[in-house]
Amino acid sequence: MSRLFKKLSSLAIFLMISVCSLNVNAQEERETNSEDVIFTVVEDQAEFPGGQDSLMKFLAANIHYPQAAKEKGIRGRVIITFIVEKDGSLSNIKVLRDIGDGCGEEAIRVVKLMPKWKPAKQRGENVRQQFVLPITFRLSEEKNN
Repeated sequence: MSRLFKKLSSLAIFLMISVCSLNVNAQEERETNSEDVIFTVVEDQAEFPGGQDSLMKFLAANIHYPQAAKEKGIRGRVIITFIVEKDGSLSNIKVLRDIGDGCGEEAIRVVKLMPKWKPAKQRGENVRQQFVLPITFRLSEEKNN
């Protein structure tokens, strides 16, 4: 009987500790400064001014194929990530995947040229959102095929 009591006591203590740590974590979450929260999923997505078509036109008009990549016939998709801030400005611009020979640097250069975006919204408030943008590098003769 005493073994069973010790096991039950140990289990009860473990459960109490677990519940207490859950409450502390929940309290810490509530105390997190909402200015620092970066959302990946939101009610209303951040958006380039004019929408997706305008974004594609902007990229097409501003991307300059790096000469080294052109000479080597390098093509493919560069993946860029950035944060759309509450005011629509872009920050923390980084390359997630590069195809080399200056394509990643060119993609970053063009993202830095972008105008302010329409910020993301969560519960009616502007919030910071992490955005992932694939940028395709394709040689002009490939566009016609």
